[in-house]
Order: sequence, then C-alpha cells, then structure tokens
Amino acid sequence: MELAAKILIVSDSAAAGTRADLAGPLLRTRLIDAGFDVAEVKIVGDGVPSVESALRAMVQDFCGVVVTSGGTGFSPRDLTPEATLRVIDREAPGFSEAMRLVNPLGRLSRARAGTAGRSVVVNCPGSPKGAIECLESILDVLPHALELLQGEASPHPPETGGSTIISS
Repeated sequence: MELAAKILIVSDSAAAGTRADLAGPLLRTRLIDAGFDVAEVKIVGDGVPSVESALRAMVQDFCGVVVTSGGTGFSPRDLTPEATLRVIDREAPGFSEAMRLVNPLGRLSRARAGTAGRSVVVNCPGSPKGAIECLESILDVLPHALELLQGEASPHPPETGGSTIISS
C-alpha cells in the first residue's frame, strides 16, 4: 500500500504572510522520511469555517493521513478541534492521547484525531517542536491504521502484540 499524506497549517499570521510557517516543512520532511508521499501542503487562517472547508476538500477521495498543525490550544481563535469534529466520521482517541503524553505541555492540547472516509485526520500543535513530537508518537502505527481503514485484509504484526492471523 502506498502511503500518502497532506498537511494543513492553521495560522492567521502564516495565512496572511506576516509570519513564516516553521512546522509545515518539518512535518513534510518527517513524513517523507517515514515513506509517505506528501501530496499537498496548505495554509489557512484560524477558525471553524476555514479549517472545516479545507479539511473537507483535503479528505475528499483521499486515502491517507491529513496532519493539521495549529489551533489546538486555548486562545479564542484556536478552533481546529471543533472544525475537525465537523469533518471526521469517527474519533480515534488513542492518537490524541498518545500525542498528549509526549510532553508536559500536551496537557494543554485540545487536539482531536479520527477518520473521515478513507483518511485519518490528526491535529498537531502549531509549535514546530510540538508538531514533530506529536507526529512521532503515532507515526509507527499510522501505516497499519491506514491499511485497516482501506478495508484491506491485514495481519496484526506480532511485534505489536498481534498474531499473523488476518484481521477482520
């Protein structure tokens, strides 16, 4: 299975061109290093309408992971989780929980993760360090999650506590 990814940067200042996006290039490089083909990197301003619209377009007819960066904190414009909940079909709380555990500041994250069609959507923080740490915390299981989401028969790898019996 070919691994595909898209990145959505959520930042009023980056969208306006008044601040450079630092997390996006790092996320792109890390995803490529992990074997993903990064099909798109997009920047939008904060807020539910902009993020919801971008996410809907990105997951349409897409099989892969969509990584957002930004808008997961407590400021009034941090609404990426709310927009994500409007787009996903099912939540994947294990991803969000794993990402929150990588750093003490993770307790301040309101990030969400879930499936939308045949895509996995995960919210990472806007800070470059935090974004990479959060992505790293789930990167090892993303290929298997995507394989299962595509409905393909897949063995649960023995190294993750499974067997070589085909998954249902």
